This record gives sequence, C-alpha cells and structure tokens, in this order.
Amino acid sequence: MKILFVLTSHNELGDTGKKTGFWIEEFASPYYTLLDKGAEITIATPKGGEAPIDPSSDTPDAQTEDTKRFKDDKKAQELIFNTKVLSDVNALDFDAVFYPGGHGPLWDLANDATSVKLIETFNEQEKPIAFVCHAPAALKNVKSKDGSPLVKGKKVTGFTNTEEEAVQLTNVVPFLVEDMLKENGGIYSKAQDWAAYAVQEGNLITGQNPASSDLVAEKLLAALN
Repeated sequence: MKILFVLTSHNELGDTGKKTGFWIEEFASPYYTLLDKGAEITIATPKGGEAPIDPSSDTPDAQTEDTKRFKDDKKAQELIFNTKVLSDVNALDFDAVFYPGGHGPLWDLANDATSVKLIETFNEQEKPIAFVCHAPAALKNVKSKDGSPLVKGKKVTGFTNTEEEAVQLTNVVPFLVEDMLKENGGIYSKAQDWAAYAVQEGNLITGQNPASSDLVAEKLLAALN
C-alpha cells in the first residue's frame, strides 16, 4: 500500500505579513492512521524540500495525540524537511493520493499544473483521491475526462464559509473553498462548524475541517482495502 501525500510549499498568508503552510494535525492524524496499517508514505510538495508548517496549527491548544507523536518522531520530521519535488513523482507508483489542508494550498496547489495533472491521472486510474479542510482547493482546476470540473455532480465538502469567517480570513484568502466547490458544480454539504464530517463519492473523498482528518483517513483506508 503506497500512498502519496501532497503538501503545500506556500508560506505567506496573503499580504498580512503572517505565515501559513500545512496544518499539522491534518497531516499527522492520517499519516499515523495509514502508517500504522502498513502504508508506505511518500511526501511531495511543488517546490520540494521543507514543507512549511502553519504556525496557527502549532499552538499548545491545537495539539493532539498525533501531533505530539509527530513532535517526537524524527523520521516523520525528516520527511517534512526533505519532501520530494512534485514534478518528480509518478502516479503509477502509488495506490492513492492524500492532500492535507492548511491555508497554503489556496495559493499554490489550487493553480499548480503538475498537481492538477497528477490528480487527473489518479482519477483516470480510479485510485482514491482524498482531501481535507482547505485541501479541496487543489480540485479547483481539475477536470474529468469530458473536460468538465471533476467535482461537478459529485458529493463534496471542505472548509465552510462560516468557518473561514470565524478565523477572520474571508478577505485574505484568494477564494473560499465552499464557494469554489459549488461554482464548479459540486454537490456541497457540511456539518456544523468544527464538527467532524467527510463525504465520499466513488474514489473522491473530502473532509470539512481539521476535526475531519481521521474520518478522511478511515475512508481512504477502506477504499484501499
């Protein structure tokens, strides 16, 4: 079971002067869920090298058992510091792909041609493609074989407009995940803000927010089995 994790390389939160990146919990929870089931995990980013951690996800109140495990896991940290360049990876080498969130993907993965092509290839091969929180942003320009948006007519979820409002970044982000999924024809649904919620349609798995990363990992595991 070989799984590709794709993380953002982007670390600037718009023009606020603040930093962003990937959300630790959204990486750590699925990483250990899958690793503990024997998965072989490769991590890639658009630029390669160190994947930036969103400082907001590294505060004491954001810690979970999995993030604490990550803090003590030299091997996992080494993977984050030395990610592969996304253009160097081949979808044929993997059984599934998983995209953790954080605000970073809104700026780079949403528009990254290599990432778009990679997701399209995984989808054409009918392999599981999974995204959580802000990571469905990476689906913005992804197309189905017929040229329509990949999410069109499919059940999807992702970070809600009201959750974005709650973290006061509605006017900072380049677009809202909920709006984009709807505009692309996705059948968008959500739970209450901050509640765990994930949906699956065929090989496409999406989760609403950080609390949903466990659910996404479980659905990904079930799809692989």
